[in-house]
Amino acid sequence: MAGAPGRGYRGRVLAPPDDLPDAVLASALGHSWAIAVASVRYRAEGWGSHHWDVADAAGSRWFVTADDLAEKRLWEDGPAAAQFGRLRAALTAAADLRDCGRTFVVAPVPARDGAPLTLVSGRFAVAVYPFVSGQSFTWGEFSSPEHRPGVLALLAAVHTAPAAASRRALADDFAVPHRAGLEAALGPARETAGCGPPAGSGPYARPAALLLRQNAAPVRRLLARYDDLVRQAGSRPGRAVLTHGEPHAGNTMLTARGWVLVDWDTALVAPRERDLWHLDRGDPADFEAYADATGVSPIPSLMDLYRIRWDIADIASYASEFRRPHAGTANDDNAWRLLNSLIERVSGPDGCGRTDG
Repeated sequence: MAGAPGRGYRGRVLAPPDDLPDAVLASALGHSWAIAVASVRYRAEGWGSHHWDVADAAGSRWFVTADDLAEKRLWEDGPAAAQFGRLRAALTAAADLRDCGRTFVVAPVPARDGAPLTLVSGRFAVAVYPFVSGQSFTWGEFSSPEHRPGVLALLAAVHTAPAAASRRALADDFAVPHRAGLEAALGPARETAGCGPPAGSGPYARPAALLLRQNAAPVRRLLARYDDLVRQAGSRPGRAVLTHGEPHAGNTMLTARGWVLVDWDTALVAPRERDLWHLDRGDPADFEAYADATGVSPIPSLMDLYRIRWDIADIASYASEFRRPHAGTANDDNAWRLLNSLIERVSGPDGCGRTDG
């Protein structure tokens, strides 16, 4: 795959995981996919997941991803098995969607046991994708006048897929990963034992704790607004469809056969606005073709719900990351910059959690 999976709820991944050396990865690919690995090249790109470009002995190329389940837990000390199950359900839904005729879905290659991914070293969820040649894009604005409507057409096809495409997908429960830890971190500054970051957490533990406490009020307002929008969503049943979750520009590619969508590891059954907010520029005309194709127009308040959730989830994820042991790697440095940028934005005069793109 020439493009990388997407941002997820974490920052850009710049360094390979210390606990997953190339030899271990190659062994897993051989055992689970019968890939005779000839070369492995780490790709310092994308968000949330680790990526490799792999060539096999026959000359075929593969795009391999690994998710550190310890870093993707929904709550502190949550079981890795729960997140593995969520990833498996999401990637299974992608395969089901592709099998329902949505050929623009870049779904994982099944392992020899038929599963879309495998567990390596008890910690990493590894998946293999076909290597797709084409033009890839980065997080941010869509690249051309054709890009946004092209992706909207794909989403219309996803949202109108037959029931078989979502039969094994999980439903969005509107929970925010690590929310409890974030709310605890917003408490009053106290220096007594047990109230600050755990001893030895890492270089950003105390600065992150201070940053959150100093900006507790706007973050709490954002949480309250989110909860209100969730209640509104509950009053509008019947809008749930299979959603990609992160159809921003960085998760699209332009290939010889047209636009494709990559990175399906957040697929869920949810209100369609979970996808559509990524393409919202505030102009209802942008969604006219989508409404013609689906018979449904997006609801602005539900797009706000997911826009706000994105920011809260990022803040909560970084807060959790910096409470855990960390060494100050390039990934940590980038996460610290992103956390500061997020806090500055949600604490501003318009602190509504809006994100461009």
